[in-house]
Amino acid sequence: MQASRIAIAGASGLIGTALTRSLEADGHEVLRLVRRAARAEREVEWQPKRGEVDTAKLVGCTAVVNLAGAGIGDHRWTDAYKRELRDSRVLGTATLAEAIASLDQPPEVFLCGSAVGYYGDTGERAVDEDAPAGDGFLPSLCVEWEEAAGAAAEAGVRTVFARSGMVVAREGGAWGRMFPLFKAGLGGRLGNGRQYWSFVALHDEVAALRHLLASETLAGPFNVTVPNPVTNREVTAAMGRALHRPTLLPAPAPALRVVLGEMASETLRSTRVLPTRLLDSGFRFAFPTIDDAIGAALN
Repeated sequence: MQASRIAIAGASGLIGTALTRSLEADGHEVLRLVRRAARAEREVEWQPKRGEVDTAKLVGCTAVVNLAGAGIGDHRWTDAYKRELRDSRVLGTATLAEAIASLDQPPEVFLCGSAVGYYGDTGERAVDEDAPAGDGFLPSLCVEWEEAAGAAAEAGVRTVFARSGMVVAREGGAWGRMFPLFKAGLGGRLGNGRQYWSFVALHDEVAALRHLLASETLAGPFNVTVPNPVTNREVTAAMGRALHRPTLLPAPAPALRVVLGEMASETLRSTRVLPTRLLDSGFRFAFPTIDDAIGAALN
């Protein structure tokens, strides 16, 4: 991918920060979308809930990346926070898609974040991009999230959806909150531990996003998650091995429901997702196993 100008919404988040660092290290100019007045040349003001973005600064961008969205696990899922989860994704994506479509020379690609939560509870069944959306709040959210990019696709912009798994990293996200607990010897399986977790190392997440940006023929949904999902029980054992700590404190399902409310059902769901289209496109994971991914995060 030749050096180019790329705008990123959500550039201050876990994935956005790592992607920005990677792109800038290779000579790309990264513009950060900010929800305040721009204070620097490489900042672009946008107000996603009002449908506003400084489109003049998007002129000349070869790619726009949208990774913005309130944290799924940051709060209990009250009705108000569920609206925030939806609005921060759907309204932001629609704002950018419409801005892109309005440009005389739109960018070549619009890369949108999404999630493997699209598939809902798959149980023991492995699914890939051909599977339909599941039932429940997260699947319906993911469907709306992806549909919100319609204006860009209709304008002829190559539109890609990165349906990411749980990102294994120490710096943030769900896994970032797990590391301190396990290091303190307070980690254990969740519920019966038989539910599948689809995960990806932060390094591979960034590499996959760059692969999707650079590959001119790729469009539509791509699962960004390792080829071999593992159960929560296996994750627990791997964390114990990596941190040399016991993992004897399980969190029973009823206790999770008391603490987490509706979000507990997502924690206990089994999501066994395969990255078929990503592998078919030639991408290869540097950290394909749970031990690899945890090791990469610790190192």
